[in-house]
Amino acid sequence: MQATRLAIPDVVLLRPKRHGDARGYFVESFNARTFAREVGVDVAFVQDNEALSAAVGTVRGLHFQREPAAQGKLVRAIKGAIFDVAVDIRTGSPTFGRHVSATLSAETGDQLWVPPGFAHGYCTVEPDSIIAYKVTDFYSAAADGGIAWDDPALGIEWPVAPGAALLSDKDTRQPKLADLPPIFTFGARP
Repeated sequence: MQATRLAIPDVVLLRPKRHGDARGYFVESFNARTFAREVGVDVAFVQDNEALSAAVGTVRGLHFQREPAAQGKLVRAIKGAIFDVAVDIRTGSPTFGRHVSATLSAETGDQLWVPPGFAHGYCTVEPDSIIAYKVTDFYSAAADGGIAWDDPALGIEWPVAPGAALLSDKDTRQPKLADLPPIFTFGARP
């Protein structure tokens, strides 16, 4: 597995090794020992999620869960492709309010590790994209939160125009980062 730390080094782009032949390929998409060695994080994933987004330009996010149910996510596209984004929302972080992004596709098999303390979201760049992600805590409606995907202060260059994005009702009402109270503290351990 190849691990690349992004401009915010807590977010890691992973490329599992594919073994291919005339039949297709085999990939070990997750291995706890390899993940701990390459990413430097020993986590227990407790839930696997999958989402189909049929239309190009579907935006999901930017979401997070507060403590005590904060989630780390390991995200990958199992069909199609997405523009995936992580925004640092840890108060006191030298990268607070900054983001990193990567294109994740079924073709490459790339994955993104988004630790707790980040808001996460993505936009589909291919039709009928299926996204799978492992999380480190269970879904909690009481801990659910988000920030506006198109907050100009974030400077995210999404691959879809704001008026053309397909959003959930919830995601049309998320607050801007400046209106969000402190949620996470940089350096704090859950």
